[in-house]
Amino acid sequence: MLMEDIKEHGQDQIKSEDIIFNIRYDPVMQSAIEILPILGNKKKVILRAVGDSIPNAVAVANIITEKMLHGNSKVQKIKLDTEAAAGIGRMTSNIEIILIRI
Repeated sequence: MLMEDIKEHGQDQIKSEDIIFNIRYDPVMQSAIEILPILGNKKKVILRAVGDSIPNAVAVANIITEKMLHGNSKVQKIKLDTEAAAGIGRMTSNIEIILIRI
């Protein structure tokens, strides 16, 4: 979990009070349980994942919005991007899923 200062992302802006949760290879249910109290205290949580951990981020978002907080939360926005590694020719995908409590 990581708090960030205001950053420009195209036309969107991430504010310092937004909670950013980096999804890696932890079990998805464990990540969802960690995010649940954060979403209870804050109105918005941003899930970020890179490469092979993207399916985990999608699974966590689905667990929270469809099972744990069904009707009380939703996915506000999903941003999917691909970046080329400098000089290597490899492409790396990343995702940002914004969950909000309603």
